[in-house]
Amino acid sequence: MLRRFAAVGRRALLCGGGEAQPSPGKSWASSEALWRRLQAGGASVVPGFLSEEEEALLVAELEPQLRRRRYEEEHWDGAIHKYRETEKSHWSKESHEILQRVRDAALPPGVPQLSQVHVLDLAKTGYIKPHVDSVKFCGCTIAGLSLLSSSVMRLVHEQNPQDCLDLLLERRSLYILRGPARYEYTHEILKDEDSFFNGRKVPRERRISVICRNLPLSSDPS
Repeated sequence: MLRRFAAVGRRALLCGGGEAQPSPGKSWASSEALWRRLQAGGASVVPGFLSEEEEALLVAELEPQLRRRRYEEEHWDGAIHKYRETEKSHWSKESHEILQRVRDAALPPGVPQLSQVHVLDLAKTGYIKPHVDSVKFCGCTIAGLSLLSSSVMRLVHEQNPQDCLDLLLERRSLYILRGPARYEYTHEILKDEDSFFNGRKVPRERRISVICRNLPLSSDPS
């Protein structure tokens, strides 16, 4: 639910604790209405979802596996640049409890979940181009933790590009894409040089995202 406006230079929308702003050239009124619609469909950003200790625990568990891989220049589908990734299904008890908290907060009850958690490690110079996750491989909800760095995510409607919105993904936050935000909008992580929010620079450092998804169902949009 949209709670209030914050007046800090340009205004930022406080959406369930998270912040959204118009993409360049867009108005606040249209962006407010757009974010209300996306939230009604189940999209949200939850700042401070992790503590510093929980973030450190997850990173320490992931580092040995990530270090064995090199950063790739481009993903097979061209959407991700300067990255390394892995899938992980076995976690320590402490990390499993954190991920269960993500699932409880984000994934629909009773819906089969992907056992493999997707881990994406973006270098400081890495970025994610606009894309919609394939409905062949994941279902109605994408839930991601942001580790090590804040970033700006841009959502753009596939059929009506004038409908677009920037979301601030703070370090240790959780984002949830569901409903129209999942199926009708591309999402991207902006390059460091383009990473601005509310008139201020959001430095893009190395960023690890830990992403939980549910399995696709026959009732999901195709």
